[in-house]
Amino acid sequence: MAQLINIHSFKEFFRSSSIGGFILIICVIISLVIANSGAGPGFEAFLAKGIGADLGGIHLRYPILLWINDGLMAIFFLLVGLEIKREMVEGELSSFKKASLPILAAMGGVLAPALIYYAFNAGTETAGGWGIPMATDIAFAIAIISMLGKRAPSSLKVFLSALAIVDDLMAILVIAIFYSSDIHYTYLLYAFGIFLFLLLLNKLKVKNLAAYLIPGLFIWYFIHHSGVHATIAGVLTAFAIPTTPDATESPLEKLEHFLVNPVNFVVMPIFALANTNIQFEAGMLEGLTTVLGIGIIAGLVIGKPVGITIFSWIAVKLGIARMPNNASWLHIIGVGMLGGIGFTMSIFIALLSFAGKDLILSEAKFSILTASIISGIFGYIWLSRLDKKTKKNGLSPAEDQ
Repeated sequence: MAQLINIHSFKEFFRSSSIGGFILIICVIISLVIANSGAGPGFEAFLAKGIGADLGGIHLRYPILLWINDGLMAIFFLLVGLEIKREMVEGELSSFKKASLPILAAMGGVLAPALIYYAFNAGTETAGGWGIPMATDIAFAIAIISMLGKRAPSSLKVFLSALAIVDDLMAILVIAIFYSSDIHYTYLLYAFGIFLFLLLLNKLKVKNLAAYLIPGLFIWYFIHHSGVHATIAGVLTAFAIPTTPDATESPLEKLEHFLVNPVNFVVMPIFALANTNIQFEAGMLEGLTTVLGIGIIAGLVIGKPVGITIFSWIAVKLGIARMPNNASWLHIIGVGMLGGIGFTMSIFIALLSFAGKDLILSEAKFSILTASIISGIFGYIWLSRLDKKTKKNGLSPAEDQ
């Protein structure tokens, strides 16, 4: 009997969203161990290996790492886009005031870290890295908040997801405008044209998912070749897929249910394994105390929660936005802390900022990793203790303000 109970408990645990966060953290540790062992060079060579083929004029041979970051992560962004659209139609983002809060919060979460970084680095050779602390790593941030389970209001996950999507869109725009010199606007027009076609299919009430997903692959291809980060294709495709405001299962909800387990247990762990292989080098620790390291850490750990909280507070007090359901200002601060998990996009901007400057780049990577770990731990502990405090005092989150 006890064995049956244990099996049942294990299955329930496996089904819970928190297991995805635990798997992700395990993969981060494994990746760091591999990178700093004898297997590190071989793993790096494996990620750099090109796979795929050229089909006529279509170039589809890329390094494995690019397939992961631009390909698999587009699937992750597709799922997140589906969740956000569903919430916009029938849930937490269904009104203008609710939907505007994550947008305005993201603006604060972008501006404050960039200003803090620049304040430390103005006039130095690292001043150009001001975009590094702007981005929130949506995969890791959602994984951490998912580990909290019912200890955090479900509205917070929606708020964080929407905030991180807007945050990433802003980071992509910053990269395109300030860090890229070779944007192909013709490819962007092709992608936008296909997106308009998908919106037309939606308007015509076409419900066949293949009619959206196959053109979505072409959106991915054209955006990738435009020089803009290709994961945005997942969001655009998701926003075009039809859904309903009632309990009827829509094409969007069918696809969302289909993608949850593959994303949580395949896509995100592979992403973590591929992107956390940071090799620790001499001088990295000292780099945390340079203006570069201080700018990155202060920007992510302090700038993110401060910017997100202040802009959210202003938006709510002015009546522009509404708080998420069952959430207090202390919850918003906790989400702001999780917003300080920069990682992938931050490392990407660091690569663009300090190309050819290996020591500075190593210091930047280690600072990003350190800041992301601090933000993740602080955010998790803050929200976890907030839940205990709320229950102990017998208050609802809305009263705990």
